[in-house]
Amino acid sequence: MASVQLADGVLNYRLDGPEGAPVLVLSNSLGTDHTMWDPQLPAFAAHFRVLRYDTRGHGQSLVTEGPYSIEQLGRDVLALLDALKIERAHFCGLSMGGLIGQWLGIHAGERLNRLIVCNTAAKIGNDEVWNPRIDMVLRDREAAMVGLRDASIERWFTKAYAQANPDQAKRITDMLAGTSPDGYAANCGAVRDADFRGQLGEIKVPLLVISGSADAVTPPAGGRFIQEHVVGAEYAEFQAAHLSNVEVGAPFSRRVIDFLLAR
Repeated sequence: MASVQLADGVLNYRLDGPEGAPVLVLSNSLGTDHTMWDPQLPAFAAHFRVLRYDTRGHGQSLVTEGPYSIEQLGRDVLALLDALKIERAHFCGLSMGGLIGQWLGIHAGERLNRLIVCNTAAKIGNDEVWNPRIDMVLRDREAAMVGLRDASIERWFTKAYAQANPDQAKRITDMLAGTSPDGYAANCGAVRDADFRGQLGEIKVPLLVISGSADAVTPPAGGRFIQEHVVGAEYAEFQAAHLSNVEVGAPFSRRVIDFLLAR
């Protein structure tokens, strides 16, 4: 693993795939780290220089005082690209990573080649959803993170997948229990405050939206809303819950690759 120095700490990242290939940035969901993309790495690295990173407040990256904003997290991505001297890249983000992708598409489209946002929405939840969670995490700390981990299995995966793949489901949900309570709460604030419903028309880069038909966290209606408000955007839906990249695996990877390689 490697890191770049930001103004207020380090951002952890990893590069895989052939040097000189087009860069594909992968952005993790709330409560996970860059390894949530492990199922995609072999297929993606065959075509792209894959840049994975731990979003601020997650994994081995910096934890600073919150709440954060999606703009702040988007600017972290731009700082990472600048530090690595990457002028343009593809970007694929899931859930919170999809919010970061929307911000980049609206405000920094000149840095993007193509954009994929997965299992996300232009607005995710509201104060009534996020504020009690933030309060609980900051009050109960590690105990709250363990409780969130135990509750996340049924939100992140369909029952059939979790029962058939218990080790994989545990690997992913254990990331949540290991996330910094301060970092998690700060990122919850970023998701709470993000609302791109009135700005989606400003995204001009080629866009693919992916949803999970069984996703109760960000239902397909949110993904279709994004697709309908961005000219030329494509839409794909898989039988999956919230972490469709993990649950669907190879078909998810193929759909992303086909979109990125299209002319």
